[in-house]
Amino acid sequence: MARKLKVLVACGSGVATSTIAQEAVKNIAKDAGVDIEVIKATIAEVPDKQANVDVVFTTANYRKPLDKPHLSVFGLVSGVNEAATKKKVAELLKKVAES
Repeated sequence: MARKLKVLVACGSGVATSTIAQEAVKNIAKDAGVDIEVIKATIAEVPDKQANVDVVFTTANYRKPLDKPHLSVFGLVSGVNEAATKKKVAELLKKVAES
């Protein structure tokens, strides 16, 4: 049985684009049948907060190594390649939930 995932959604300020991305990720997870809890943060908080989550999504470029699966979800905010981004988010959530 798939488990509930803790998901970190981070942007530059921890307010604007992460709020948009958070809602999109919640909808994608629901459609994919994955139960999630979302935690928002700033990009600067990602290294510390990743320890308490299963997956990290960022709306800004994040190139430092992480211990958890990571995906840039800028497409959910900008609309550029949005469908492909949604597909990648759903696939990653399903993969992690089933592991």
